[in-house]
Amino acid sequence: MELFYGIFSGNTAVLDDAESGHCIRVLRHRCGDEIHVIDGLGTMARCRLVDDSPKKAVAEVEERFPRWGDHPYRLTLACCPTKNNDRFEWLVEKATEVGVDRIIPLIGERSERRIYKSDRARKIALAAAKQSLKAAVPEITEPLSVKDFLTKSPAEGLRLIAYCFEGETLRTSIRAALQEHFPATGGTRAYTADDEQRSVTSDEALPQITVLIGPEGDFSPEEARLALEKGCLPIHLGPSRLRTETAALTAAEAVYLHFL
Repeated sequence: MELFYGIFSGNTAVLDDAESGHCIRVLRHRCGDEIHVIDGLGTMARCRLVDDSPKKAVAEVEERFPRWGDHPYRLTLACCPTKNNDRFEWLVEKATEVGVDRIIPLIGERSERRIYKSDRARKIALAAAKQSLKAAVPEITEPLSVKDFLTKSPAEGLRLIAYCFEGETLRTSIRAALQEHFPATGGTRAYTADDEQRSVTSDEALPQITVLIGPEGDFSPEEARLALEKGCLPIHLGPSRLRTETAALTAAEAVYLHFL
């Protein structure tokens, strides 16, 4: 299935230059063709092309599928960008494929990368969402300092911090933390026969989970203490020493598999 991103207005979906060019010039769709358009917020629509302009294609919505490709939780990865920008962009792509709702670039006291621009990461997230058959594109925020994030962000749901703590603080595995706070029930996700359209069966409030991942030099002791004061639960991701981007993806996969 080929997905396009569009802006919905009433019963029409308008594709921008890039999406229109791919749809019309590359894939050679023409008026009357059926296409599938996502709004980036969770809705996929089956549409019919009514204007095949390669600069501004327009489609008429025939059927909407809310929460298409959704997952039964809401995950925020608050992660320090890596010195090598390619590694962080890899994380954005792979975390989007697995299932993440928001990625917050953090600037820590030990961060080697002090400036991060989110525009390119947003494009990568959009492409990854379409590739992995998701109608919602994760939000990529502007960078925040670790302290600002901990003191100013709402303390919602389960907040976890992956940090060494050098033995003075007891840590639990992310698997055990998820099991304790959200006992596995099974059957939370429904699949169609062709396994392409995915939806969450329950309308109850979804679990809110935030995972903090530090930079190459880890969080500073002061940042870690502040995280504990603000209610973050210390966790580990196993015995292996993981790169920043690997740790963040491992956390995303742990959440994904827990609710599968």
